Amino acid sequence: MSESEVSQVQSNDSKAQDFEREPVPAHLRKKWLSMSLVWIAIGIDLSAMFLGAELGNGMNLADSLTATMVGSLILGLIGALCAYVGAKTGLSTAMISRFLFGNMGARIVSVVLGIFSLGWFGVQAGFFASNMQTAFHKLWGIDLSLGVLSFIGGMLMMSTAIWGYRSIERLSTWSVPLLVIFIAIAIFTAFYQKGTSAVWEPISSSPIPMGTAISLVIGIFIVGTVLSPDIARWARTPKHAVTAAFIGFFVGNSFMTVIAIFLSRLMDTDDLTNIFIMLGLGLPAIIVLTLAQWTTNTNNLYSASLGFSVVFNRIPKKLITVIAGLIATLLAVFGIYDKFLSFLNVITSFVSPIGGIYTAEYLLVNSKKFTFEGIDRNKNWVIRSLVVWVAATFFAYMTTAAPDGFGWFELTRVPALDAFIFAFIVQWIVGKIMTKKG
Repeated sequence: MSESEVSQVQSNDSKAQDFEREPVPAHLRKKWLSMSLVWIAIGIDLSAMFLGAELGNGMNLADSLTATMVGSLILGLIGALCAYVGAKTGLSTAMISRFLFGNMGARIVSVVLGIFSLGWFGVQAGFFASNMQTAFHKLWGIDLSLGVLSFIGGMLMMSTAIWGYRSIERLSTWSVPLLVIFIAIAIFTAFYQKGTSAVWEPISSSPIPMGTAISLVIGIFIVGTVLSPDIARWARTPKHAVTAAFIGFFVGNSFMTVIAIFLSRLMDTDDLTNIFIMLGLGLPAIIVLTLAQWTTNTNNLYSASLGFSVVFNRIPKKLITVIAGLIATLLAVFGIYDKFLSFLNVITSFVSPIGGIYTAEYLLVNSKKFTFEGIDRNKNWVIRSLVVWVAATFFAYMTTAAPDGFGWFELTRVPALDAFIFAFIVQWIVGKIMTKKG
């Protein structure tokens, strides 16, 4: 084999890798625009759409838009902060945790990250199946099994996660414009049929307080910001990562919510699937439901596989993704959507503090230790970070309403955000004290 052929093979091998256990090489990193599309695609999901419909039905137009913008702005700022660390290190969230919790402690963190992402994949696949079942029944009178639709959805979403970030990027590049086109058609049709005055009509259901609305907007995607290094590690520079993350979380999170607000107010219902059908947009409804969930859920499985790759470091990531995807899909088939939501609310309290810990440690305590070359020389356990993690998780339980928490008091009304802020402040203070003593 010639030297040029060897070089070509090495280049192809590099392009096939996802660098789950090492930094992404500089020559393969991406510009902010392509990364923004990935994050926007992740943010455009059914949860955001149904939240928007709920806000539009429970608030006047100005208040619902204000709540969406404020909540999305907070998400954008937190996401940019977390993405900065990912871009500087070039490592996934699970790998970054090795600098915080030690090589053994990080395995616990990675399992938690993996379980959360895996569980959420199963729930979202079930959510997709439930809405698709409604769409097929109302459009064509076809009754399809939830289990069958969950399996089809899970396999579809797993197909891109297997091939890693670059496959997700390609999916996002063509799906986002297509989604925007179909959504634009829906909005135009709704305004054409109902007129502009309908958006200003008084609400017909129970009003939603502003604080509650903002907390709902933040809560729907707060854990996604913590996991942003999984995507941000592919950024060409920290500036590209911060720009892409802010645009992605701010625009991606708010876009579908705002659209759904307008649609729900124009059509006077919060049943989003039915809104599309009422507008005579049956096929676009199917496409929007599929693409919106596909682009989001493939990232859930991607993050799960990155977390488990740190734990099972001798197993290829593609195999981990396939096994994890099959497990999550089977959970969806057997009805995890109906039983897992409470557990997911609880586990967000475990995941959110991790973002506060690694951002505080990198930005305010000691960024020099975040070097991949010395990662194997890390301690097995870093007690101070583990203690902060436990304390922040307990703090989240204190601000979580019963029955999932203690409900002792409220801070931001978003327990996951409470845990992030608490972990950030305590990690900063404790880190500075322990560094000085050392």
